[in-house]
Amino acid sequence: MTTKVPVLVTGGAGYIGSHAVLALTDAGWSVSVIDNLVTGFRWAVPEGVPFYEGDIEDGELLARIFAEQGIKAVMHFAGSVVVPESVTDPLKYYHNNTAKTRALIAAAVKAGVPHFIFSSTAATYGIPEVSPVREDSPQKPINPYGMSKLMTEFMLRDTAAAHPINFCALRYFNVAGADPRARTGQSTAGATHLIKVAVEAALGKREKVDVFGTDFATPDGTGVRDYIHVSDLAAAHVLALEHLIDHPADSLTMNCGYGQGYSVLEVLDAVDRVTNNKITRVLGPRRAGDPDSLISDNQRIKATLPWVPKFADLDQIVTHALAWERKLSEIRGEG
Repeated sequence: MTTKVPVLVTGGAGYIGSHAVLALTDAGWSVSVIDNLVTGFRWAVPEGVPFYEGDIEDGELLARIFAEQGIKAVMHFAGSVVVPESVTDPLKYYHNNTAKTRALIAAAVKAGVPHFIFSSTAATYGIPEVSPVREDSPQKPINPYGMSKLMTEFMLRDTAAAHPINFCALRYFNVAGADPRARTGQSTAGATHLIKVAVEAALGKREKVDVFGTDFATPDGTGVRDYIHVSDLAAAHVLALEHLIDHPADSLTMNCGYGQGYSVLEVLDAVDRVTNNKITRVLGPRRAGDPDSLISDNQRIKATLPWVPKFADLDQIVTHALAWERKLSEIRGEG
């Protein structure tokens, strides 16, 4: 039986972080959250969870949190995630995702925090030569976002070799959906995730959905991606933490995906099916750097952790995303 240690969730008021907080609290862990609320929402943190508004590069604040809460593990979600923005403003990404994370890791080492779980990304692979992509595939990021995350993976690897800390880097594929009980979800205005954009369009919050590229080497010509339900992803984090606690000599790097892909048009068809409506699609040219297909080989996580996805169904992912989008309208007092 794993000893449930106090956990600090960075970015715990954001999309994926807030789901990790729910997964931890639902399972009886002691959780605290730090978030600067630049893209997160204070209401996304459940009542009773200690909340610190602040920045992960604030060493004094981190030292206080680690001491006050007796933190023994960090789940690190805080960062910037918009790929096109990383191309136009690379220094923002190297600051938020790399330099700030270095400060966080340093604070964890100084406080003797033994476990660190990192929110990494399939963007570290760049345009893979083979899909499904394995963890040992070459990592050749094609944008500053992917590179900023890869640099953090290197920092964690080298830190774990020099200090008594172990880590798990989870490389996400396309995260989608929302808490099945609609307690939290993707709430960022102007989000770029396809399923989020599509359900906004289905509810009249957008006039159309742009389809970037119809000439990919895929069955219908649109890009194929591996969409993972955010609650399944959060569950993987909890299991990874249990593994780190039970195996203090181990560090892990694992893909988080279902190992199957859907094209852009298949996703839009699913939204039409679930809503019994037809969203307007505008076909356009592909974006620079978009691979034809990006699907995870998830054999390593399945072999390492007792992870059994509960929501690996596209229509269910869309249904949960849609329910959250409706609730978000209520929260914001829209219509």
